[in-house]
Amino acid sequence: MSFTTTAVLLTWVAILLLGLVVSGLIRQVHALTGAPSALGPAPGTAFPGFTGPALLLFLDEGCPVCSEVLAESAKVRALPVRALFAHEDPGLFDRHSIPVAPFGVVLDAAGRVRAAGPLGSADAVHELVGKALEPVP
Repeated sequence: MSFTTTAVLLTWVAILLLGLVVSGLIRQVHALTGAPSALGPAPGTAFPGFTGPALLLFLDEGCPVCSEVLAESAKVRALPVRALFAHEDPGLFDRHSIPVAPFGVVLDAAGRVRAAGPLGSADAVHELVGKALEPVP
């Protein structure tokens, strides 16, 4: 086999390998840019162990944002507020699919989830309650 033939063969092998790498990267980009999965319990699902209507706050003891959220929740007048801390019941977050603290869940009168989401700031408490109190279309 001549030098030219060997060079052409190696070039094609390199091109095929690069094609496989690029296709793998494209697949990863599509997986990362897809629609994010919902966080926490889905609206409309039953939330066992709790009755509503209520705003449930899932908090962690050492979390500074949790302290702000708890202080802001005292201003919520539309719903009774119940603060639940991770250290009081270690399996609480897992049992209710709560991914992070602080996290809020608004229950309706039937004890079903009306709205749920992470609370990254004190203002997010009011946004979540406002979203939950909007009329159902």
